[in-house]
Amino acid sequence: MKTTIAAALIGLCAAPLWAENMMKPSPLSVAETIDGLEAAVTGAGATVFARVDHAAGAESVGKSIPDATLLIFGNPALGTLAMEQDIRAGLMLPLRVLAYTDADGNTQVTWTPAEELLEGLDIAPDAEVVGKINGALNMLTDKAISAS
Repeated sequence: MKTTIAAALIGLCAAPLWAENMMKPSPLSVAETIDGLEAAVTGAGATVFARVDHAAGAESVGKSIPDATLLIFGNPALGTLAMEQDIRAGLMLPLRVLAYTDADGNTQVTWTPAEELLEGLDIAPDAEVVGKINGALNMLTDKAISAS
């Protein structure tokens, strides 16, 4: 069952990740970065829906990948603004941020910017909600990488 859920989440997340993602280095480990992001998300009044440990998933099938954890979260105040403009935004929400260990052993934080996440919907790239989502993602990831 866990494998099915993980596969479904990966499938839902794959398409938006082909877009040009935002990226920040983190001085913390993947776990510490995601812990900091989770604290920032809940501290901002948003909801964490899932924490997906991709490396543990790979290990469960006898494979090995670098440390990689995805945090899935949202805030109805922002999500509703997008869905009021185009209900199909519900396909792209909630938001997702991935922390992973890169080839050099450094932790990176990445996410899809709102204008690309919502591309193809009846939401203008310069809509207020796009700026608010991008601002929230930037602020939350800044807090995550400065947590200690």
